[in-house]
Amino acid sequence: MNKPLVIDDVANQPPPFENINLFSSDMALQEALTREGGGHALTALVAFGAACGSAETIEQAWTLEDYPPRLRSVDVHGRLTDRIEHHPAYHEILKMNVAEGLHYSASVHDRNGAAHGRQVARAAALYLASQVSAAHCQTISLTHAAVPAIAAQSELAADWLPKILSRDYDPRPLPVERKRSVLIGIGVPEKHSAGDAGCPVRAEPDPEREGRFALHGQRCSLIAPTSDAFLMVAETSAGPSCFLVPRLRGNGETNGIGILRLKDRLGCSAVACAEVELHGAEGWLLGTEGEDEKVLSETIMQLRMDLAVISAGAMRRALAQTIHRAEHRYVRGVRLIDQPLMSQVLADLALDVEAALALVLRLARSFDRAEDARAAAWRRLMTPVTKYWVCKIAPGVLAEAMECVGDAYAEDQTLARIYRDAPVQMLWKGTGNDLAQEVLWVLQREPEAAEIVMEELAKALGEDPYLMAAHARLDSILCEPRRLDLRARSLVEGLAVLAAGTILRAHAPAAISEGFIATRMGSLPCQTYGQELDWADTAAILERASPNR
Repeated sequence: MNKPLVIDDVANQPPPFENINLFSSDMALQEALTREGGGHALTALVAFGAACGSAETIEQAWTLEDYPPRLRSVDVHGRLTDRIEHHPAYHEILKMNVAEGLHYSASVHDRNGAAHGRQVARAAALYLASQVSAAHCQTISLTHAAVPAIAAQSELAADWLPKILSRDYDPRPLPVERKRSVLIGIGVPEKHSAGDAGCPVRAEPDPEREGRFALHGQRCSLIAPTSDAFLMVAETSAGPSCFLVPRLRGNGETNGIGILRLKDRLGCSAVACAEVELHGAEGWLLGTEGEDEKVLSETIMQLRMDLAVISAGAMRRALAQTIHRAEHRYVRGVRLIDQPLMSQVLADLALDVEAALALVLRLARSFDRAEDARAAAWRRLMTPVTKYWVCKIAPGVLAEAMECVGDAYAEDQTLARIYRDAPVQMLWKGTGNDLAQEVLWVLQREPEAAEIVMEELAKALGEDPYLMAAHARLDSILCEPRRLDLRARSLVEGLAVLAAGTILRAHAPAAISEGFIATRMGSLPCQTYGQELDWADTAAILERASPNR
């Protein structure tokens, strides 16, 4: 009698990628955490890494992708509700991350942490959380980034900060006064036509209450529209200004925010994005009228760092899952991981993944030490540089990982879903040209920041000829200001690669540092992975990157 087919017992297939501690299995992350000053969070991250890699959490992440949010415009009685429904799995994952404290600013002290190393520890935790789902990290990141803008307004801070700092997740649609905790979303005006002028959302002051405004406008997008309040930019008589706009008024009624539809986005569809109209939405002015850029500068910096961390985490998850598969699958009697072509491709991917991790945690350290002039210079210049490079390379890394698996292009495959989300991080809060332009502005307005960063990099070159040549090339670009507009992208990419190379040279094993430096700065330019590494110790690179060490 033939043995019945057991669905789970499929020949030559890897075991499920689950119940793997995403922190303990990542040697590069552990080392980067310690060297950048986040070692105090080691125990907490071991526990969080186990939670993120558990079968239950992975199943929840899979479920929320299968059941995207839905808009209920009317209730069973025909009354307008504008209610957005998320699958319970969405709330469970948010609850896990709020309990970890990822949603509030690491610059705000609480009774559980020290001053230095908090941004590094949070970035490491976000790196783990993004390996579960990039989508839900948007809600977490928006709340975290909103804190500096709210904290600067003492009257609002007294009411809102205690609720933001709470780790007791509360999804109930209630006014802030009745909530245990709150989350903050963001409102983004739609791009207007070339003939339009100014912001399409306008704000009119309340003559009876100082600092209160009524917002009116159409075609505004709310990201994470089930949040308790939103940062919005609206036009006043003094120019574009920033406001905190609650979702509900004190009596529990909708705050003049009418939802037209939920957008069907390319990626990160597990978190809602709503197109709305504003009809007298009550908002509190943040900062001074006409100074939206000043009020939101810290928010944008924090968001850009988070987007780089999320992209780096997505690359790590794809690499770990691909190596896991290659270690357990055989072709012609030989493990895939042991076949020269495959090992060279995977090792090449691992170099970029570790370089991205090194850059984002080094950037997080500069946020922790912003009171130091040299750290502040790194933060100012390298935030757009890091966001540019890490988010740019992520889609390529993920696409190559899908090729290594071979059949990962279906929507029911994990790598396909990770890949689909990658462009969102790349496009949001700064396209490539936006970030390159930001670097040029830093060079014009704060030239001392570039001088300090170049000095820091020069100290870390050692006697490596490739690093020295790369530094000299950047110097030559900086010395030709008339051509900077045309060479801005070359400058930004060169800064990112050189910075990553110096960090790896100082701290990573020789197989990693030599492989990255020689292939990214020393060999012939290659547009695909798996080349120019025939001399390298690919086995050592892959052993370090494997989640199954």
